[in-house]
Amino acid sequence: MEKRRVVVTGLGAVTAIGIGAEAFWNSLKAGQVGIDRITQFDTEKFKVKLAAEVKDFKAADFMDVKSARRMERFSQFAVAAAKEALADSGLDLTKEDPYMAGCAIGSGIGALQSVEREYNRMITKGPNMVNPLFVPMMISNMAAGNVAIQCGLKGKNINIVTACASGTHNVGEAFRTIAHGDADIMLAGGTEACITPIGVAGFMQLTALSTSEDPKRASIPFDKERNGFVIGEGAGILVLEELEHALKRGAKIYAEMAGYGATCDANHITSPLEDGSGAAEAMRFALRDAGLKPEDIDYINAHGTSTHLNDLSETIAIRSAFGAAADKLAVSSTKSMIGHLLGAAGGVEAVVLAKSVQEDFVHETAGLAVDDPECDLDYVKGEGRSMRVRAALSNSLGFGGHNASIIMRKYEA
Repeated sequence: MEKRRVVVTGLGAVTAIGIGAEAFWNSLKAGQVGIDRITQFDTEKFKVKLAAEVKDFKAADFMDVKSARRMERFSQFAVAAAKEALADSGLDLTKEDPYMAGCAIGSGIGALQSVEREYNRMITKGPNMVNPLFVPMMISNMAAGNVAIQCGLKGKNINIVTACASGTHNVGEAFRTIAHGDADIMLAGGTEACITPIGVAGFMQLTALSTSEDPKRASIPFDKERNGFVIGEGAGILVLEELEHALKRGAKIYAEMAGYGATCDANHITSPLEDGSGAAEAMRFALRDAGLKPEDIDYINAHGTSTHLNDLSETIAIRSAFGAAADKLAVSSTKSMIGHLLGAAGGVEAVVLAKSVQEDFVHETAGLAVDDPECDLDYVKGEGRSMRVRAALSNSLGFGGHNASIIMRKYEA
């Protein structure tokens, strides 16, 4: 069967620098950093003091109070972003075949809040006092499940969990689902909300988090002084739609989904391959799937976590995959402004990719000040850039060696 074309027709986002895709995008363009001191728990005994928290989020703005009470924060974020994306797309799902509309929404962890709260309740008050809804509120597939319930999606419903690559894998698999005829519409992306004591402590003890107390010098991808990532939270959801279906209803099109590649380092549970070969191959697979050459890509939204090994190995991987064309690429990291959203990162960064292609603008890598001679690409330092973005690629790399890359390009009939 001939592969069907897939386009992006709706965007939704919940982030530390904006609730709503346009608010988020405008903050990115302005170089706004959403990192600040942690308010969700007392950090007195923690070496890590900063995170990128979503402020002023009210679940009741996006769903009824009863539904909100039956969801943890990560599911609430997903529903909010999904409803925004659907409204933005102009779709009326009551007029669609519900079995040809589905979702692929990932979360790397699920609800750590539930685990902490209910474990403490069991220890202090006994097992009979554990919330009966503990398990369905905690498990990571409930973001996708709740979005389907809220939106009436009866088609394929999946939650691919690949740590920090989850969001991108879900977007990629949703793209494949439509391309191969199993759906006409897919809501796709990622969501995460685990700025909790045990979540921060776990990453802190892994020495993965920045211990900087300066919000502007904490998440600094590709900077020589980088010393770890800043944990963030939020959600990014896209409406992906089969091209003819979108054209028939006169939908606006942000970009065309063009390619998807996925590999595994098969090397180490937390460290990427130093030669970047796994990530490089994922990018090559995405290029091949899109039918594009390295010189056709103008921008890469990097995984760019602000850890020493990731930023170096990703730089090496980009040079390996793109060869001489790497020197003409603009590369930047959204995590410099909103921290690392773990399983949601790829979903939010896919929103960025669509807007970059649509508006011919790439945002800066905020906070990048001290050049690292080993990281020698054009990381859009200082300020964002208006430039032609014919096609753009986004990378996500997760613990376990998971690598995922997606490509979007300008839609042409």
